[in-house]
Amino acid sequence: MILEFMRDDHRACDHIYSDAENALLAKEIEKGVELFRAFNDATNHHFDMEERELFITFEKRTGMMGGPTQMMRYEHQQLRSLLESMRVALAENRLNDFFGIGESMMIMLQQHNMKEEQMLYPMIDRALGTDGELMIQTLKEMDK
Repeated sequence: MILEFMRDDHRACDHIYSDAENALLAKEIEKGVELFRAFNDATNHHFDMEERELFITFEKRTGMMGGPTQMMRYEHQQLRSLLESMRVALAENRLNDFFGIGESMMIMLQQHNMKEEQMLYPMIDRALGTDGELMIQTLKEMDK
């Protein structure tokens, strides 16, 4: 099911971010920077899986071009902007700013993920039916 596959990806991203934060708090700056880069890459890959495959297929199947997928794309834009602000703060060694922006980003990301997991992914699973496994395979094959 799409729900389980994408929820597991949400959790994997969350773990990377937690590790990055912990490394930075422990003053392991180089490790923290690498982990944040991994988190940023993983999160953007997740958004790409949704925007380039999952949402488009869902919209074609249902004819629902606005609504939930449009809102998720908008939130992705906001989250990408926050991630870029965090990247810059980290590059400039402004850790307080990094953590402050990170707090806002994580609140928004958790709310975003909850909407997807509770509403959108179940809708996608229903729309895809037996084609769900094929979609998961397609998502697994996307470049990271």
